[in-house]
Amino acid sequence: MKKIKVIVNEKPYEVEVGDMSISPFTVVVNGQSYQVTLEGEQVQEVRPVASVPTAPAPRPAAPVPAPAPKPATVPAASGDVLTAPMPGVILDIAVKPGDKVTVGQQLCALEAMKMKNAIRSPREGTIASVEVQDGQRVNYGEVLFRFS
Repeated sequence: MKKIKVIVNEKPYEVEVGDMSISPFTVVVNGQSYQVTLEGEQVQEVRPVASVPTAPAPRPAAPVPAPAPKPATVPAASGDVLTAPMPGVILDIAVKPGDKVTVGQQLCALEAMKMKNAIRSPREGTIASVEVQDGQRVNYGEVLFRFS
């Protein structure tokens, strides 16, 4: 465990932090241990703040509710549809119903975690329908395109 100083709402606190290279890692505040998982970019380095008088630690946050169950999805083996490989926002739809596509042809882009991912056709065929539109949020497994 490594002792570091953090500032929450302009108040400094001294906390003990476990190995942040693994997730979840342990944080100890006022003798109470918490399991912490980082979202987004991983922390590269933690530097202690200059010495400041310590104040009482904040009360722990309310427990985070369990994530909602994933929606029913179309089986990945189904060759008639292409589903979202991850949650994100649809960008740059490049095809329309009736277009003939080849294996590997880009159909649209999906922005997820600030990265633009090309969604490519897994097969040759004709686009029967486009089930999404530019700017639409999609969940994992949601149908994007149907093939005829």
